[in-house]
Amino acid sequence: MMKKSAGAGKGSQWPLLAPIYIFTLLFVLLPMLYMFLLSFLTRAEVWGVDFHFTLDNYRRIGEPLYRNTFLESFRLAFLSTVLVVLLGYPYGYFMARMNAVWKKRMLLLIMIPFWTSALIRLYGWIIVFRSNGVLDKVLMGLRITEKPLKLLYTYPAVVVGMVYALLPFMILAVYSSAEKMDWTLVEAARDLGASSFRAFWTVTFKMTLPGLLSGIILTFIPSMGLFFIADILGGSKIVLVGSVIQEQLTKGRNQPFAAALSAVLMIMTTLLIRLYRRITGTSKLEGIV
Repeated sequence: MMKKSAGAGKGSQWPLLAPIYIFTLLFVLLPMLYMFLLSFLTRAEVWGVDFHFTLDNYRRIGEPLYRNTFLESFRLAFLSTVLVVLLGYPYGYFMARMNAVWKKRMLLLIMIPFWTSALIRLYGWIIVFRSNGVLDKVLMGLRITEKPLKLLYTYPAVVVGMVYALLPFMILAVYSSAEKMDWTLVEAARDLGASSFRAFWTVTFKMTLPGLLSGIILTFIPSMGLFFIADILGGSKIVLVGSVIQEQLTKGRNQPFAAALSAVLMIMTTLLIRLYRRITGTSKLEGIV
């Protein structure tokens, strides 16, 4: 009787689980399979693809031009992630220590930018960075600079745009871990003679590490492909992997090569997520699900 009831319970869940499986199959697994298959095909002379198996698309990624593009994307992603960690971890940590009223206020401040289009917010940075813009007027008004700075369409402008776009994800990930902490453990460490720094490093940091790593994943991975930030604030001077994929799809019309670039980027993403799981010993991203 118990076995029958258990089997019946599993069977009764299928109507609820079926939409999830169907959605995953249609919009995740099948597109990924199509992308990987497309990456092994040949570009047609006029339009579309020829169904001839080849590895040339992956060999082409090893050329200096595209290899340097991956390295540049990694460099920008690493720098942006480091800055996001330095800014977002303290913000999320101290926000979790606030009372309920101030937590709501700080969360509201984080969520308000999401109510506006990302493109509009980035164009706002153009107004700030352009010559004789807001930043130049402030710096010259404070006598810090004597003439306008050429910040727009530079590498620092792109870094600022990346940090601005990705910072909320780090803050929310760290806040999610810190908010669920048992603060009595920190108090116990202090009672046992640990200094403030030692109590933070041995207790607080380790307990918020899953949230920090979740924020790193949510920051590092998207920054590899946020080509529109590099295009808007960098003036197309900084080329990311996402920029190359877009160019191959629109101008080059080389869908197989764009698929190969996407496949390599996805493999890198998968390796990062597996590394995260190995470090935290979990099977899901804490703070995300």
